[in-house]
Amino acid sequence: MSSEASEQGERRGLMLMVVAPSGVGKTSLTRRLIADHPDLHLSISATTRPPRPGEHEGRDYHFVDRATFDAMVEDDAFLEWAEVYGNRYGSPREPIMAALNRGESVLFDIDDQGAKTIAAQAPEDSVLVYLLPPSLAEMSRRLHARSQDSDEVIRERIARAKDEVSRWDSFDYVVLNDDFDRAYAELAHIFHAERARRWRNPWVGDFVRGLLCEEIEGG
Repeated sequence: MSSEASEQGERRGLMLMVVAPSGVGKTSLTRRLIADHPDLHLSISATTRPPRPGEHEGRDYHFVDRATFDAMVEDDAFLEWAEVYGNRYGSPREPIMAALNRGESVLFDIDDQGAKTIAAQAPEDSVLVYLLPPSLAEMSRRLHARSQDSDEVIRERIARAKDEVSRWDSFDYVVLNDDFDRAYAELAHIFHAERARRWRNPWVGDFVRGLLCEEIEGG
């Protein structure tokens, strides 16, 4: 068997769900992870809300009307879905599972509830990572520095973060984002290790059987 078998062998992709409160730095970390790994793609959600300026169909979201979304719910076409501020968002099942079958992995920008809903349906395909802020004070500072939310909204985000952080022990991994480079290295190590899981690499069985059948001269 070729020495390149491990590179050419079949590998099942994984669903990497990175969850964090606003202001922890999730977007910067996950976008770099995607940029560094061509076989990792961001899940594109379907939504009933209209496109915002600069958003494009198929790149940012799949924009559908309410009737289409409801029909997809009836057809069990979502791994998870939720209604947020009057609009519905969902993770389409078919393209995600097709990607995993091709050996590609999918990263989800998702909340705690959505991640656990997906993991309950496909536990062997799911990897849950929680990003912790160095402190709530630092998280508040980052939110204020973004100048995107009012003080009241920021207080609400901090309150939700306290509730969410209390459930940290239901995740597979926890990464403290007190230093970007270190946190990124940990996240990348998690992804690399999870890709090497035995059940995601079905080629290994045949490869090992080949090794055991090898005749070694002089052995």
